[in-house]
Amino acid sequence: MADPATYRPAPGTIPVEPGVYKFRDAHRQVIYVGKAKSLRSRLNSYFADVASLHPRTRQMVTTAASVEWTVVSTEVEALQLEYNWIKEFDPRFNVRYRDDKSYPVLAVTLNEQFPRLFVYRGARRKGVRYFGPYAHAWAIRETLDLLLRVFPARTCSNGVFQRHSQIGRPCLLGYIDKCSAPCVGRLGPEEHRRIVDDFCDFLSGRTDRLVRELERRMHTAADDLDFEAAARLRDDVQALRRALEKQAVVLGTGTDADVIAFAMDELEAAVQIFHVRDGRVRGQRGWVVDKSGDAVDVPRTGGQLAALVEQFLTQFYGEQVAVADQGPDVQPAAVVPREVLVPELPRDVEQVQHWLSTLRGSTVRVRVPQRGDKKALAETVRRNATEALAQHKLRRASDLTSRSQALQDIQDALDLDTAPLRIECVDVSHVQGTDVVASLVVFEDGLARKSEYRHYTIKEAAGEGRSDDVGSIAEVTRRRFLRLRRERDATIAGDIAADDIAGDIAAGDHDAYDGAAAGPGIDPRTGRPRAFAYPPNLFVVDGGAPQVAAAAETLDDLGVTDIAVIGLAKRLEEVWVPGESEPTILPRNSEALYLLQRVRDEAHRFAIAFHRKKRSRRMTASVLDSVPGLGTTRRTALVTHFGSVAKLKEATVEQITEVPGIGVATAKAVLTALRSQ
Repeated sequence: MADPATYRPAPGTIPVEPGVYKFRDAHRQVIYVGKAKSLRSRLNSYFADVASLHPRTRQMVTTAASVEWTVVSTEVEALQLEYNWIKEFDPRFNVRYRDDKSYPVLAVTLNEQFPRLFVYRGARRKGVRYFGPYAHAWAIRETLDLLLRVFPARTCSNGVFQRHSQIGRPCLLGYIDKCSAPCVGRLGPEEHRRIVDDFCDFLSGRTDRLVRELERRMHTAADDLDFEAAARLRDDVQALRRALEKQAVVLGTGTDADVIAFAMDELEAAVQIFHVRDGRVRGQRGWVVDKSGDAVDVPRTGGQLAALVEQFLTQFYGEQVAVADQGPDVQPAAVVPREVLVPELPRDVEQVQHWLSTLRGSTVRVRVPQRGDKKALAETVRRNATEALAQHKLRRASDLTSRSQALQDIQDALDLDTAPLRIECVDVSHVQGTDVVASLVVFEDGLARKSEYRHYTIKEAAGEGRSDDVGSIAEVTRRRFLRLRRERDATIAGDIAADDIAGDIAAGDHDAYDGAAAGPGIDPRTGRPRAFAYPPNLFVVDGGAPQVAAAAETLDDLGVTDIAVIGLAKRLEEVWVPGESEPTILPRNSEALYLLQRVRDEAHRFAIAFHRKKRSRRMTASVLDSVPGLGTTRRTALVTHFGSVAKLKEATVEQITEVPGIGVATAKAVLTALRSQ
């Protein structure tokens, strides 16, 4: 591991102009590319205090062996050069986008004499026009099947096309009028290409003209008494309209925008993008992103989300324009929209807008939607991103190999005697010291054991009305392991009782079993020791050195010496071990850190949920307790019926009396109490 001081540029040698820099390792491989408004300011931040850097950035600067830079005239040039170098060198410490699924597109082979329509996945090819991507292959196939009635272009492979040309008979689609059968000469190349061009126009959004043309021909055929042709054209119009219905108009006609949203945790982020063309959602894509580089080390430059937005815009649209340039039929304006809606503006929004406008050839706006349909659609995209991240985590968590590797890595990193097959984690939740609660979650073999989760209500410090996190951690640890001691003792007593019962049964006294259950330490339903008679292999607290020290001291006081204790600090994801002055840093991409984060996040979620429930009950009780004659049962019935005290406050007397057991007088008293607050 290299010391960054060995290759730090001499003071005053780094220019203050904008530019792009590259970090290289000992083998001269480029491992990171970045840009800066001021090269001196940005590069000095890597060397000022390496210990304060994010672990991922710290790993990068200690892996590197040299740094070099290129000065440019403007920040827009820096943006372009950064994109080009990331594409050329593929540095391993830059953000990487992994498509969370292989999205299908509709391909049209315009480079063939008889163009073909087909669903395609894979790299783009020259001379082929693509529509999409679409979220589901079945959806595009269904739409294509509808459109083939109106645009009967060929969909068969070249081998099938040649075979039917040789035998002189069309395939099934030719017989049912979903293919114009150019293979047997029913029409020539020019007529077939005209059908394909109309198909491309329809998918490009020029739908009204085609529908009007079909309706005009239908009326003409009806006027000429050619009712068979008119009926066929009528069915074609209906098929087009059904295809249009599959893409609902979500924004105003003429709207050309991409809507982008992120969902993230400490290590990864999911990004979703909806392509809106002419007011319709024409496609959707998603990625899972490894956060790295500037995206995780930007507390002084605008935030992680802004950095991720900027990195995504430059990489995604740069790649899309590069693909468009390979085909003469796709213009950059088709892939770079007039408007890009993002959750947060990038740090250098003016430069990003200028660069995107240059790519498109006309003005591009990057903005955050504030109201109306665009904000509603942005919220939908955000929910999709959240779901994508959750599904990604679920797939990773359900992988047996990954879980086994995580447990083994934790054992190695913490120097444990055995793999931590049972992990328990504690988290504390409160609002300025009030309604203090804690949660304890259990993971066995890397999976959540939700039936064994526990809540704790923390006793507030006498006379102070508050309780700090360190004291709360100590209290939960004491209560949990006192219970372990009690249940172990009860299990031993239960084992003795079970032996006595077995002896009685062997002697023929079966009534003894019915009267003695299975012993106080045994679950009578399963015959197994009760849940918390099992000690954890690893006890995790949410916090740093003070919280870990409090838990370890409590275990020492209780005489518990065979359980490992660690803390996981949120800010830098450091693992703290009792008695150690420095934390243990796990690799950011390790399965061990991922599992510990998942355990900690689950404890946090469980604690927050209980805290909200407890606070809601307290607030409800404090308001309704003063209502004469309103007991616990009817208070619960009221809140359950209306869903919240706020909705109960807005109700009328007649609506309140609909709740069983509530009369007019009580309803009026409830409203008086609520509206006097």
